[in-house]
Amino acid sequence: MTKSLAEFKKLVDAEEYFKFFELDYDAKIVNVNRLHILKKFSQLMSEIDTNHPELSDEEKLNQYSLALQSAYQVFLESSPQEQKLFKVFKDKPKNVITLTELSSD
Repeated sequence: MTKSLAEFKKLVDAEEYFKFFELDYDAKIVNVNRLHILKKFSQLMSEIDTNHPELSDEEKLNQYSLALQSAYQVFLESSPQEQKLFKVFKDKPKNVITLTELSSD
């Protein structure tokens, strides 16, 4: 069965993407890192779209499949705190003084 870009654009859940591309995944990993995987996947898809506008729909879907695999792999080997994909992980907490700041004087 040939998959289309139109079908792909209707997907919303992480599990739907994995099933669409027929990729194996650990439900526990996806449950814990769902938003992070989807955010990374979105970033990678954006890069594909920007850097390769000439791709056919089939080629684009192949690249998207690789991008999802890559996004998933990142969170098998790393944590959301290490990846810092969301603002909450990038911002320095307010009203917090680190030990290095205390000893700098």
